Amino acid sequence: MNVGKYVFSQIILHLPARAFDSCVEYYDGNKYVKHFTCWNQLLCMMFGQLSGRDSLRDLLVSIGPHKAKFYHLGFGKNVSKTNLALANEKRDYRIFEEFAYVMIKKARACSIPDSDFKLHIPGSVYAFDSTLIDLCLNVFWWAKYRTTNAAIKIHTLIDVKTSIPCFVYITKGAVHDVNGLDVLEYENGGFYVLDRGYLDFKRLLNINSQGAYFITRSRNKLVFDRVTSRKVKKKKGILSDQTITLANYRPSMKYPIPLRRIRFYDKETNKRFLFLTNNFELSAEDVALLYKYRWRIELFFKWIKQHLKVNSFWGTS
Repeated sequence: MNVGKYVFSQIILHLPARAFDSCVEYYDGNKYVKHFTCWNQLLCMMFGQLSGRDSLRDLLVSIGPHKAKFYHLGFGKNVSKTNLALANEKRDYRIFEEFAYVMIKKARACSIPDSDFKLHIPGSVYAFDSTLIDLCLNVFWWAKYRTTNAAIKIHTLIDVKTSIPCFVYITKGAVHDVNGLDVLEYENGGFYVLDRGYLDFKRLLNINSQGAYFITRSRNKLVFDRVTSRKVKKKKGILSDQTITLANYRPSMKYPIPLRRIRFYDKETNKRFLFLTNNFELSAEDVALLYKYRWRIELFFKWIKQHLKVNSFWGTS
């Protein structure tokens, strides 16, 4: 006979319940609720994700035979497919969004930089990118992406040093990646590593004006005027390191101040890269290495798509 706590009960002990209650109270999440509270809903959804359930029906089938354990697992009373589906549909998503940021803040406070992050940079280093999550069009009709399918786009800011996501912004799949830059709050002295899809000079100037640094890839056909050149170490793959100004009228109006342009050759992939940054202090090798660390956000997206059950899990199926 089991005399201790269930494993799932031990896991939820690490959740700051008072912080969650504050989120619920602020948004009146439990208004008119008698039995199936927001806390019960959160734990049911957590159990479904951790146990790899594919849908609400699958979740209820797996926990249904264990009704005697519902109290100890924190599921509450009246756990049914209808109640859970209505709760997911009607309750304010901001309750769980704000609680997620509470958990992220807690995780970042007790984390240490990954051992393979070898750069000694005092400021924070972030990578920002987005990915598409395919959805069932019948369930997520509001997220229509193409004729036969739906999709949402997850814009994510990840702390490169610890591989912890710091900010998540969800939009319809048709929203362009670069729009995600408009909702970010930039940290003074922080580094933001961006893919070439975020090459928008007006938005890059906004990053610069807030005291932050960006590193992104340049287009090959970028028209510019060279101001100065620095000595480079070609043995380390640095082909050129220049200070430039934009030559064409519209780009120069959007970004009228100097930029740093670095050409880099990667021996591992046998590819050449063009980087643009507003940081003039880091070595060219460190700039190239920082961009290489951007790959961590791709690994995070891969993990999300492998483990997040979303195609039918939030519907009524």
